[in-house]
Amino acid sequence: MNRYQFILVILINAHLCITAAAQNNPARNPVIWADVPDMSMIRVGDTYYMSSTTMHMSPGVPIMKSEDLINWEIVNYAYCTLGDNDQLNLIDGKNAYGRGSWASCIRYQNETFYVSTFSSTTNKTYIWSTRDIEKGPWKEIAFSPSFHDHTLVFDDDGRVYLIYGNKKLTLVELNADLSGIRPGGINQVIIEDASAPSGPDSGLGEGSQLFRMNGKYYLFNITWPRGGMRTVVVHRADRLTGPWEGKLVFQDLGVAQGGIINTPDGRWYAYLFRDYGSLGRIPYIVPMTWENGWPVIGTDGKVPEVLDLPQAKGLIPGIVTSDEFKRKKSAPPLPLVWQWNHNPDNTLWSVTRRKGYLRLTTGRTDTLFTQARNTLTQRTVGPECSGSTLIDVSHMKEGDFAGLALLQKKYGIVGVKYTKGIRSVVMINAQSGSPDEVESVPLSRKKVYLKAECDFTDRRDIGYFYYSLDGKTWKPIGNQLKMEYSMPHFMGYRFGLFNYATREPGGYVDFDWFHITNERTENK
Repeated sequence: MNRYQFILVILINAHLCITAAAQNNPARNPVIWADVPDMSMIRVGDTYYMSSTTMHMSPGVPIMKSEDLINWEIVNYAYCTLGDNDQLNLIDGKNAYGRGSWASCIRYQNETFYVSTFSSTTNKTYIWSTRDIEKGPWKEIAFSPSFHDHTLVFDDDGRVYLIYGNKKLTLVELNADLSGIRPGGINQVIIEDASAPSGPDSGLGEGSQLFRMNGKYYLFNITWPRGGMRTVVVHRADRLTGPWEGKLVFQDLGVAQGGIINTPDGRWYAYLFRDYGSLGRIPYIVPMTWENGWPVIGTDGKVPEVLDLPQAKGLIPGIVTSDEFKRKKSAPPLPLVWQWNHNPDNTLWSVTRRKGYLRLTTGRTDTLFTQARNTLTQRTVGPECSGSTLIDVSHMKEGDFAGLALLQKKYGIVGVKYTKGIRSVVMINAQSGSPDEVESVPLSRKKVYLKAECDFTDRRDIGYFYYSLDGKTWKPIGNQLKMEYSMPHFMGYRFGLFNYATREPGGYVDFDWFHITNERTENK
């Protein structure tokens, strides 16, 4: 065998290995094992863009990008802060948990990207636009009122509309510059009860997303028949003003709410999400065809586990990621996977005051973890995950509390308290609805490793907490947290790095790194 034959054999074997690996690890549902609800999606050329809901988080309305519908990364946010009020700033006991901004809509028109959303916290509807969705800048338009679960419609005649509401859906025309409701424009109810096709006792008829296909309009909504599951209903019409006819088009596993997308080679898919316990609302991609002018979703009416799409590349690197907090001069202060729990106070955090560390400084006193500002978060992932950090607590002040949390209303914490001159590692369990200090261990060192792990397998929804003095041997602390998806927070559990004062502001802690894996490491 000569040299060229040998190289050819190597290349063929490599191709066979890659092909075999792809066959053994095909794309699977759910396509993202993390809380990414209320998706809205477009394709521009060969690239897909998706917006989603993160409500009270800052920055908000994440923009995600994919080349294959499976592997997604966050490339931008529509806004840095939604507003400046007591709820969004966690002031005077107020908060925006479960509110902030809700279901968004992403559209592409005349080489411009548009993202819209609405907020009951500010009572406004928002429309952002940019010609470069990954780099910006964004132009913001905001007006009242807040149009619930709307879809933005650029019609063929150049006029612009919103369709919004729950059950009773209304078409409202906007000014040509999108600055608000057009005086004298169309403003009429187009569907009296969007839930009707799924039965007379159905709740919901919201989550509107409109699409145009072969000269017809298709309006997708979620309904929830009493005693049943989340369901996809579609209405179609020849004109926006109707008449509209409706049909129940998909009902399986509670996978619902979203829309449709096609690939460059002409295949169609529905993008939907599923409630999955304390992990949150997780995205699914479901094959779709057209039959008699209606979308037909699923494989024999079911959600397939395996998809004829490129395989996933392991832990969702563009949605969550480990962070060493080391920054080059040209790099942004924080990767896009991070979001603050509410609007941050940017004077009280830094990744430059101590090179290679995230510093969180207290600026006021608080009595409750969920009301403290500057908690830095990113998603947990399923079916299992582990988050860990190394924290330097040598500059805490009396009454300070800092550490690692699993954030939801019924939260769990492993952290360090500084009380009466003594530092202690503590585990807090708020499963009952109020915080309970389950265990406290004296800490003589200035640094300590902290770890929180989640088991979402088959909706077990259990959180575990550990600490270590050397980063090798982990000791469990406290008890298990029975995680629960709580409607007041309306969000899957998140890892959170925090530091707040209860007695005197001005203390600080330094986080050396944060590591996340998609498995439980326990004592490994």
